[in-house]
Amino acid sequence: MPLTTHALIDEFPEFRGRIRELQASNPQFAQLFTEYHALDDEILRIEQQVETPCDAYVEERKMKRVYLKDRLYGMLRA
Repeated sequence: MPLTTHALIDEFPEFRGRIRELQASNPQFAQLFTEYHALDDEILRIEQQVETPCDAYVEERKMKRVYLKDRLYGMLRA
């Protein structure tokens, strides 16, 4: 199975313009966006076995990514 990132623009292509708009105008969105992508990069490194933490840590990181994605999606729809 190929490993992929979960970039927000790829996850929600219909909001491409809104993502750019909120990154420029909303500091909270920009901060969550940065945090989400840093977390996504960390998870990808783990999946590529560049980093090898315990399973509980990996699951916690994945749950946090889902939480951040939900918050960002809510802001995109508002």
